[in-house]
Amino acid sequence: MTGDLLVAGFTCLGIGVLADLFGGVGTLVVRRLPYLAALAASAIFLAVGVRALSGPTTTVDLAGLAAWNGAHLRADHLSGFFLVLTSTLGALVSLSTHSWVESAERVHRRGTAAGYLLLLGAVTAILLAGDAFSFLFAWESLTLSFYFLTAVDRHSRGQARAAWLTATFGKVGGATLLIAMLLLSSRAGSTSLEAWRHVAPGALRDVSWVLVVIGFGAKIGLVPLQPWLTVGYPAAPAPVRAALGGVAVNVGVYGLWRFLSVLGRPPVWLVIVVLLAGGVTALLGITFAVVQGRLSRVIAYSSVENAGLIVTAYGVALTGAVVGSPQLEAVGLLAGTLQTVAHAIAKTSLFVSLAHVEAALGTDDLDEIRGVGRRMPWSGAALGAGALTLAGLPPTIGFVSEWFVLEALMQQFRLAGLALRLALAAAGALVALTTGLAALTFLRVLGLAVLGAPTERVRMRARETGLAGRAALVALTVGCGGLAAASPWEVHLLERGLSPVVASSVVGQSLKSPWVLQPVFSNFSILSPSWLWVVLPLAALLTTVLATVLSGGRMWRTRRVRAWHSASPGVQGPSHYTAFAFANPVRHVLANVLGTSRRTAKLSAESRRSRSEPEHVEIFTEVIEPVETYLFAPLARVARALSRGATRLQSGRLNTYVAYMLVALLVTLVLSAAFR
Repeated sequence: MTGDLLVAGFTCLGIGVLADLFGGVGTLVVRRLPYLAALAASAIFLAVGVRALSGPTTTVDLAGLAAWNGAHLRADHLSGFFLVLTSTLGALVSLSTHSWVESAERVHRRGTAAGYLLLLGAVTAILLAGDAFSFLFAWESLTLSFYFLTAVDRHSRGQARAAWLTATFGKVGGATLLIAMLLLSSRAGSTSLEAWRHVAPGALRDVSWVLVVIGFGAKIGLVPLQPWLTVGYPAAPAPVRAALGGVAVNVGVYGLWRFLSVLGRPPVWLVIVVLLAGGVTALLGITFAVVQGRLSRVIAYSSVENAGLIVTAYGVALTGAVVGSPQLEAVGLLAGTLQTVAHAIAKTSLFVSLAHVEAALGTDDLDEIRGVGRRMPWSGAALGAGALTLAGLPPTIGFVSEWFVLEALMQQFRLAGLALRLALAAAGALVALTTGLAALTFLRVLGLAVLGAPTERVRMRARETGLAGRAALVALTVGCGGLAAASPWEVHLLERGLSPVVASSVVGQSLKSPWVLQPVFSNFSILSPSWLWVVLPLAALLTTVLATVLSGGRMWRTRRVRAWHSASPGVQGPSHYTAFAFANPVRHVLANVLGTSRRTAKLSAESRRSRSEPEHVEIFTEVIEPVETYLFAPLARVARALSRGATRLQSGRLNTYVAYMLVALLVTLVLSAAFR
C-alpha cells in the first residue's frame, strides 16, 4: 500500500515537471497545472506520513529500480512525523502558488515549477531513505532544486552569486555526509542506516558524528555555514521561498534526529561545541535580522536564528545521551521538534503572505509596504500571525516552543560535569538574549507592515490574492495560534514520532495533566497553552469593560493633539518612524557584533532650497557580517589566487610540464622509501 501511494505521488510530480518544461507559461491553465500536481502529490505523501506515524514500520524495496541491491525506502514513526509536517506545508504552498500564477508577468520563464516539484520529491525521498545510496541521491537532488530555484530569475541583481553560493554550500554538506556514510558503511559492512547502529564506539564513530553535524548544519544554516541562506532565500521566486525556508530546511533537522538514534552517544567535546554554536547562531541571526530593511532578508536571517534555537535544543538532547539521562534527552528533542514546527509554519506563513504583497506592490522594502495589512487583510493576518509566532509571544506556538527550549536549558543543575553545565548555562544566556531581540525584530514588522499607516504605494496598488491563496493564508494563520491551543495533542503525536530516538513513555512525562505541560521533569515548571486561549481573551475583555466604565466612556472619544516630534533622523512626517530608525539603537548597542560603521557627508549647496537654509548632512550607517567578512572573504581571495596560478600552468611550455612530472616522481619515490 505504501509503495503504491509513493508511486502515485511521484507520478504526479513527474506530470507537473513535464507540464512546466514542455507546456510553457503562456496560458493560465498550463501555469496552474504543475502546482495542482504538487497539491495532489502533497496530499498523497501526507497520507503516507499518517500511515507511517500511526502504523508499523514499512519498507519499499528499490533494488530493481535503482540497480543497487541495498536501495530501499523505510517509513517509520520519525519519518512519518516529518513527512506529515512537510507534506501539509507543501500542500498549502502549492495552494497559494495556484493563485500567485494568475498574472503572466509574475512567471518569467519555465523552470520555477519544475524546481519546486523536484524539491518536494527530494524532501520526501530523504525522509524515507533507508540506505546511503537512496539518501545521497535524494540529497543531491535537493541541492540541484535549490540551485534551479535560486538561478531561475536571471535578471535579478546578484542572482548568479546567490545561485552559486547556494550550490557550493549544498555540495559541502553533501560531501561531508558522503564521507560519513562511507566510513560507517565500511565499518558496518552495509549501506543500510539501521546496520550502522552496530558500529562500535571509537574514533571512526566520533569522526562520523562531526561530519554529520557539519553536513546537516550546512542545510539548516548553522554558523559558520549560513551565508548561502541569507542570499539564497531572497533570490528565489517569491512563492517558492516558503518551500525553501518552511519545507526543505526540515530535512536537516530530521537528519540530526535520525543520526542520534543511529550513532548513539556523541563525544562530550562535540556536545559542548554544538551548544555554543547553536547559541551563537541564534544571536547572530536575530541581530542581523533586526537591522534589515527588506522583509525577505529579515525572514532569511530569522531562519538562521531559528536554526540556532533548534540546534541548541538538540545540544540538550545530546547532553542527555552523554550522561545517560533519557529525561534530558527527551526534553531536548521535544523542545527542538516544537521549535521546528513553530519555525516551519511561521516561516511558511511569512513567505507566502510576502509573495502576495510583493506581487501587488513590486517591493518588499519595509518602508514601502507600510500599512499593507490594512489594505490586504488576508495577507496581513498571515503576516501578523507569523511575526507574532517568531517573536515568541503568547498565545502562538512560537511561545510554547521557546518556553520549552529555555526550560530545557535550565536543567544544567542536574549534571555533575562542570564543562557541560557551563556550556548549557552559556547557551541559555545567548538564547535568552535572542528571544528579546526576536520580539523587537518582529514587533517592528508587525508595527510597520501590518498596523502602520498605509503609504501611497499601498493605497494605490494593494490588491488581495485569489480564493485558493486566501484559503492557504487562513490555514496558516489559524495554524500559528491553533497549534498552541492544541499543544497537548501535538505532544501525543510527538510521543509516537520521536519513539525511534527516545522512549515514548519518557516524552509523555511532559504532560502533567491533559491540559498542562511541563519540561518532562516534574515539579519544575508548568504551562497551559490551551488555557491561555481562554484566559487572555477574557482578561482583555474584562480590562476593556472596566476601562470603559471607569472612564465614563471617555476612552473611546477621539482626542487630537499635536504630534510629538523626535530628534531622530528616522522620523518622517508627523510621527512615522522608518524601519532604519526603529532598529538604529540596536546598531549602536551591538556595534561590536554588527561591525557598525558611520560616514557623514554634507549636502551640496544646490540641494538646499534657499541660501538662508542651514547646511544639512547625511549620515550613512553600514553593518558587516563577521563570518562572511573575516572567514569566507579571505578564503575566496586564496581560491582566486590559486585559480590564477592554475590558469598560468595551463598555458606553460612542454619542458616545464616535464619538469613538474620529474619533480613529482622524485618526491613520490622519496616518500615511498621513507615509509617502507
